[in-house]
Amino acid sequence: MGRGFLFILLLFALPAAAQIYKYTDADGNTAYSNQPPDGVKAQPVELPALNSVEPPSPSEPAPPADTNNREQPRSAYEVLELTGLPTTEALRANNGTFTVNVLIKPRLKGPHLFRLLLDDQPYGQPSNVPILQLVNIDRGLHSLAVQVIEGENIIQQSPSVTFTVQRVHKP
Repeated sequence: MGRGFLFILLLFALPAAAQIYKYTDADGNTAYSNQPPDGVKAQPVELPALNSVEPPSPSEPAPPADTNNREQPRSAYEVLELTGLPTTEALRANNGTFTVNVLIKPRLKGPHLFRLLLDDQPYGQPSNVPILQLVNIDRGLHSLAVQVIEGENIIQQSPSVTFTVQRVHKP
């Protein structure tokens, strides 16, 4: 009974490590089998290792979800951009004070406000007026964008505009 049991165990293990044989059948066709046929010359076939994937252990964090295929939410506004900034020449602001305009379509909705981002940092107080003033801005290269916010939530952000401020330097 011990040998029979061992033989049955080997049969169950066989499919996982089975040998495949290649031979030519009576009609001249190439054939494959897991047992060499009687009276026919068969060659063992070397198979590459099977691909396997180990499940992550409970302590490993799951890989990040692929966000590239996720559909982007529709923008609340068709147009949101800053106007009134020169991009090909320096902005002349002797005291560093100037205004920019916000072009927005459709018009700003109920609880939404405009907030400027100067050099990627919030600037000034949020406002519902599409004319925004900047005061005492240092000379040099800057970037400016406008966000539409509701409380602390960013609803939408305009593309950044890069510009140069030129100021009179007084000794």
